[in-house]
Parts: sequence; structure tokens; C-alpha cells
Amino acid sequence: MTSRSALFLISVAGLAVAAPAVADPRAQIRGEMDAELRAQLERAVGEVDAPPSNRFEARRRARGAMEAAEALLRSEGYYQPVLEDVVEGEETPVAIVDVTPGPRFELTPPAINWLSPTPDPDVAAEVSAGLELSAGDPGRAVDVIAAEGRIVAGLTRRGHADARAEPRRVVVDHATFTVQPTYNIAAGPLVRLNGVRLETSGPTRPNWVAGLAPWSEGEVYDPEDVAELERRLLETGVYDGVGVALAPADQTTPEGHRPIIVTLTDRPRRILEAGATFSTAEGSGVDLLWTWHNRFGRADTLVWQARAADIDSRLGADLSLPHWGRPGRTLRLSGAVLNEDTDAYRRTAVALAADLRQRLGKTSWFSYGLGLDAGRYDENRFDPVTQAPINFERDLVILTGRGSAYLDRSDDPLDPTTGWRLSGSAQPTLVGGQGSSVFVRAEAQATAYLPLQDNATTVLAGRVRLGSIIGGEELTVPSDRLFYSGGGGSVRGYEYQGVGPRLPDNTPRGGLSLFEAAVEIRRDVWRNFQAVAFLDAGAIGFQETPNFNNLRYGAGVGVRYRLPFGPIRADIAFPIDRREGDADFQIYVSIGQAF
Repeated sequence: MTSRSALFLISVAGLAVAAPAVADPRAQIRGEMDAELRAQLERAVGEVDAPPSNRFEARRRARGAMEAAEALLRSEGYYQPVLEDVVEGEETPVAIVDVTPGPRFELTPPAINWLSPTPDPDVAAEVSAGLELSAGDPGRAVDVIAAEGRIVAGLTRRGHADARAEPRRVVVDHATFTVQPTYNIAAGPLVRLNGVRLETSGPTRPNWVAGLAPWSEGEVYDPEDVAELERRLLETGVYDGVGVALAPADQTTPEGHRPIIVTLTDRPRRILEAGATFSTAEGSGVDLLWTWHNRFGRADTLVWQARAADIDSRLGADLSLPHWGRPGRTLRLSGAVLNEDTDAYRRTAVALAADLRQRLGKTSWFSYGLGLDAGRYDENRFDPVTQAPINFERDLVILTGRGSAYLDRSDDPLDPTTGWRLSGSAQPTLVGGQGSSVFVRAEAQATAYLPLQDNATTVLAGRVRLGSIIGGEELTVPSDRLFYSGGGGSVRGYEYQGVGPRLPDNTPRGGLSLFEAAVEIRRDVWRNFQAVAFLDAGAIGFQETPNFNNLRYGAGVGVRYRLPFGPIRADIAFPIDRREGDADFQIYVSIGQAF
């Protein structure tokens, strides 16, 4: 034997040892039947780790398999099967079940026997139409049972909250090969709702909870209304648990109405949190958040924030009042004293804002409001007339109308694998003080996620962002309202505000328009780890329409580590066609995917 032959045999032997053992069926299925029924029988019979060691064990397996096969056949409407357990072979016995399914029994028109009190004839007719059983259908047990559940569910949706099914009667006629189901249904009385009764003590005001009910006193019970009240309470984010249920029948009011009982489990009233961020492009920062829950007894959230960072430091507060004036609408009031120190400008200001956000579905929304900023600006700018840099300090007061919308059709807020998202905003702005202008700042962004393999093992993600300032001039628009690009949230590989032309002193030149695009490949590699490769692009323009002539590109790789609340992201990116002043690479660490 040559050394190459020996190596081949050793390799084959190694593969044989490494290969997982193949399970054997508990018994073989024989007989004439269609492929689907055979597959069902094989699944019902099951598998074992090893063949039987003797005829006695083979006989035991065959009988057990025959019982499982018979149960499966009856559940599928075969009520006259002929089955035989067989053992073949002496030294290597084989368990076999020989199956003759016989005729498949068919359903006759199902009947409903309404027990007193009977429902309204129209309700009874609607519920009966939802049986989804027709004469001539296979007499499958699962279909018969499921139809009973649909009857009770249909009654519940139409106000019969206490509807229940009594033992049904199913007649299997072996002479006509039919199955006749008769359902005995107690519909119970029609239930009308009273108000809401809050049974747990705590800071939440009972009258505020009652105002969230999507029904009026005396309306017919609808389980969807009850579920909606639960959703409205949960979405406030201030409760660890919410219970919403119809009161028992013995708590019916003299008017014949029944209340809805609400129980709430409050989150801690005070929560202190600290966080940190870091990137080579935007520097580091530390956040301290002190959150007060339910301070005013209406599921409100008040957040005090202190942030110290290289670019953006601030002290402020943010108050959210959910379900303000109507369900799903949140009033948000915010105020902050801030100091921004970027390469393009420095700003010290007081910022106030009030917004109303209306929820659309679970994660989509639109909002509108006003913002008022007043502060001192120190700006290095470019004068398009003289074509020279200019520096000036000025005090400005800025009134901004704020309108935005967000449409989310993705499957996860922090780690999406399929779907898409659209967002847009428009901000009419009036500038006063040492300089005046009127303009509209508009933005739009679209992202999409496409799984390339089963279970989203590999995902292709893309992003496009457009921006334009309409009616303003480059020199009169405040620096913080111009467009900039570069950094971990835009074009990776460049420092913060590092995409676009620069002044002679290397100060970024903000623009009147913006274009950004990105594409990522995300691949699960091991357990909770994911590898990422990406290409980003961006450009700053000095007219209202985006300019694609000065596109800058960045590329890189990254890793994600998935935690229960979302992935931790670490990326390294490199500028393509690096200019003087651009770093060789940038590193970004944060929570959540890049987009």
C-alpha cells in the first residue's frame, strides 16, 4: 500500500468517525398510500438511535409504532384502517407496520346547538359562517376542534365575553363514511362595558387611566378594545407590568354593565444611569441621566441629563407626557444649556423645544412643534463673493418650526434584518439678532434590509440620505444649521465633519445640500458575533441641489456582538483617496447597527 493510499484510507476513516450517527425509524411503513400520508405516518412513528437487537425488541417497536400510526390515521379521517405489526429477519430483525388506510371519511354539514341564552340571530349567522367547515371536507379531528374554537372566538368578538363550548358530539358513520359534528355552545349574555377600575395603589391617577379607554360606557364588549387599552399603558414605558381584564359576571352593575379591571406594576420611580461613547473621529463623551417616572401621575417621564464631551456638552431636562389630548400622541418639552465645539464652529446657547408626536402603528410616527435657540456663535466661514475665509462672532436668536415623520417597516429597531425605513423632516427657520435670514432645511433618508440566506445569516443593508436648505445663503445660515458629513453616523473613515471642502486653516466648510449613501454586508460568524464589511460615500454641495462631483468614499470592516437589548458595534474605517489632513483610519464603538 502506498503512502498516498494509506493517507486516503485514514482520511475516510476519520470522516466516518466524525460523521453524526443517522437515526433509524422505529418501524418501516408499508402499504399503498399517497406520499403526504406516508410522510405523516413516518413522522408519527418516530425514530430511534439504533436498530433492534432481537426479535422481541423489534416486535415491541412494531406494536408501539402501529398504535401511533392508528392514532394519526383516525385524526386524519381514516376510521377503517387495517394495520398489522410485522417482524422480518432473524439475525437483523426489522420492525414493520403494514398499513391499509381504507376510505377517508368526509364531513357532513356541521350543526350548532345553542344553549340558553341564545345569541341574536344575526350574530348566530355570522358566527356560523366562520366555521370554515364544508360538507365533503376530510373529517380531520384537528379541523373539527379548531372550528369549535372559532365559534367561541367569534362570539367573544361580538360581545359575548362569557361564551364557552360544552362537550361536543361527533358521530362517525361507518356505513356512509361520514363524520357529523354537533357543537353545544353556551353564548352567555351580551356584555356591555362600564368604566375602568384601577385596583393597584400607586402614583398613577385613576381618572387618567379611565380616559385612555377606547370605549364609552354602555358599549358592547370588544376584546380588541381591551387589548388596545393595555397597549396604550405599556407604550408609556413606565410600567413593568400591565394587566387589563373584564370583571367577573358577579360584579355587573345595576345597569347591567361590567367594568374593566386594570392592575399596574410600576417601574422604579428614580433611575440613575451613566454611559460613555468613543470614536477617533468624534472624540469621547460621558453621559449622566437621572430619570423620574410618573412624577405627575400620568405615566410621564422626566429625564435630567448632564453630558461632558469633546464636541457636545450640555445640561438639560426632557419631559414626555404620553397620550396628550388623544391616544398615541406625546407632548415632549425640552430645555438645555449647551456648548458645542466643532472644527467648523463654536456655539454656546440655550435651547428650548416643544413637540407633539403622534404614533402610527408600533414604531412609526409623525411630529410637529417649535424650537427656540438663543446663543453666541464663533464661526470660521467662507465668503462666496470674495472667495476668502472670514471669521465672525455674533449673537443669534433662532425660531424653528419642526415637522418630521418616520415610517418603519423593519423587523427590529436596533438590529434589523429585513424590511425598510423612511424618514423625513422640514424645518422652516427664522433667524434674528446680529444677522437675519429665512430658510427651510429639509432632509430625507431611506434604509433597506435584505436577508440573503435563511434565518438572516447574511444581510445586505443600504442607506441613502438627501438634504437641502431652500431660500438661504451659505454665509447667512447659522453654522449649526448647515450640512456637514463625516463620522460614525454618516461617512465612516473620516473625522467628524471631515467630508467636503475645507478652508485654508482646515476648518470644514458647511454646505447648503447633502448626499450620503452606504452599503453593508452583515454576516453571522460564530455564536453572538457578526462580521461586517461596508462602503460609505458622501458629498457636500453649495447650492440647494446635492452635488455629486465631490463625492468622498470610506470603506472598512467591523464586528458586532449581540446582547439581549441589541448589538454592540465596533468598526474600523479607512478613507479612500485620502487628502492632506485626513487620518489614516477611524475607529467607532457604539450600541446598535450603523443604520
